Amino acid sequence: MRRKILAGNWKMNKTYSEGLQLVDEIVELFNAQPVDGVEKILAPSFIHLSAVIEKVKLIKNFSVASQNCHHQKNGAYTGEVSAEMVKSTGATYVIIGHSERRSFFSENSVVLSQKVNIALLNNLNPIFCIGESLEERNANTHLEAVRKQLKETVFNLSESDFSKLIIAYEPIWAIGTGVTATSHQAQGMHNFIRSEINKKYGKVISENIPIIYGGSCNAKNAKELFACLDVDGGLIGGASLIAEELFSIANSFPI
Repeated sequence: MRRKILAGNWKMNKTYSEGLQLVDEIVELFNAQPVDGVEKILAPSFIHLSAVIEKVKLIKNFSVASQNCHHQKNGAYTGEVSAEMVKSTGATYVIIGHSERRSFFSENSVVLSQKVNIALLNNLNPIFCIGESLEERNANTHLEAVRKQLKETVFNLSESDFSKLIIAYEPIWAIGTGVTATSHQAQGMHNFIRSEINKKYGKVISENIPIIYGGSCNAKNAKELFACLDVDGGLIGGASLIAEELFSIANSFPI
């Protein structure tokens, strides 16, 4: 059975004290009513990483991810954070290729491949994001767009390195818009991604790699999305900023 994964991406939200308050609320909720069988990952801002890592040690099956890392080992890159720095905080995951990084910061396949490689070199497990734009969806080129993103980046990895990934499908048109892919659309794309992985790496890897959905997933639609055969969880944005909402989503997986 594939891992069930719930990842909360705080994005650029919460001051230092607000972030600590949020994680305290999360710890209290999940300690009082543990959600077994689900791997929970929090992705706070850089300023929160170390503190959040210390706090989630109190909860079973919780990990912490960085929202990003730089593609170079170190150097004169003012304002950037390296994979080695991220790893030194105790984080075990890093989000790479989020659509906001691709669109707002012009991160292309070359840079994203470098980020994946340096993350793996530092024993960080990438949560690698892929997804199509509204224009690509409407033009019926969304499958080719996602295939291209895979081929130009993570399909260059060895089998052992690829197996360390979590793939996050995030339809760009559904991020921060309140619009969510229907369960049929989500299942269709997740199944397509898994079939592409099968062609490249074989059935064992394709059947075991977690593919999670990101795109306005919340407590109202999580149950329907998580019931899909090839949807193994969610990369949650705004809803992860409310402890009760995150807890509700964690309890949306099929029993």
